[in-house]
Amino acid sequence: MSQTPIFSPIASNSGTPERLVIATRESRLAMWQAEHVRDCLKKLYPACDVQILGMTTRGDQILDKALSKVGGKGLFVKELETALEDGRADLAVHSLKDVPMVMPEGFDLSCVMVREDAHDAFVSNDYASLEDLPKGAVVGTSSLRRESVLRSRFPHLVIQPLRGNLDTRMGKLDRGEYQAIILAAAGLKRLGLGSRIRALLPIDPYTPAAGQGALGIETLAQHPRIREWLAPLNDLPTLFAVTAERMVSRQLGGSCEVPLAAYATWDKDHMNIRSFVASVDGTASCLASAQGAVKSLEDAEALGLLVAQDLIAQGAERLLPNGLPK
Repeated sequence: MSQTPIFSPIASNSGTPERLVIATRESRLAMWQAEHVRDCLKKLYPACDVQILGMTTRGDQILDKALSKVGGKGLFVKELETALEDGRADLAVHSLKDVPMVMPEGFDLSCVMVREDAHDAFVSNDYASLEDLPKGAVVGTSSLRRESVLRSRFPHLVIQPLRGNLDTRMGKLDRGEYQAIILAAAGLKRLGLGSRIRALLPIDPYTPAAGQGALGIETLAQHPRIREWLAPLNDLPTLFAVTAERMVSRQLGGSCEVPLAAYATWDKDHMNIRSFVASVDGTASCLASAQGAVKSLEDAEALGLLVAQDLIAQGAERLLPNGLPK
């Protein structure tokens, strides 16, 4: 880590921030997310100069290969973390499902904002549902998790990789390269494209990825004051839910190479969490769920750990390409 950052966070005499720089990818969705965080910060701290630093990541540059083949979701965050290290930015905004389950040393996941719709969405110009697609229809997805469920339920369909930002993926659909694509509903809704959703896929069996629909803000651990400034943006129900989900994924070595789902919902102060691990071809899977009272991060982690242990007891390790984490 750089020992001589270009600048440190600037605070006013009252202890509130005077300037904050947000690092983000430059896709339209990522910029929307960064602008949303900027606007929230401006409401909290009207005198603060909040700037956005747009960046292109390795994940944005490599579009001809599946993420599982080129380094996984961390490709979308490494350059932003470098900007934090060398002082060009104070915080980085991510789609939480793109954030590796184990944070690098020296970095904190300092804030988790309120969750948008976590469902997967079926998008097609010609068909109303997956069930309507004819034999041989091409369905695009970037997720091994989605691919596994689709191959299990619809063996007559052709499942092909779909890379690129949201606009790129929609363009491929509109050019007829796919008869349908599966995307996260959250991104479509955030960009005002909710009308393109033909159907929201049910949580059973299309359980979302850990953190899907949530925004995470990453900072350097050496700047605890920034974490304090971000605290009002934390949404505790979302924070507890994704903490449980990420615990499941962490215990099982969740990455782009593993068809792994984990999704938690609330019933008053009780959390319900559902998770599965599967083979890519959809022929084998382990499914587990649990519920319990959750009033702290420790409670959320314990519930997630319970689900992970259930999956491991069922033999989930045989479905993991690299086995269980050491």
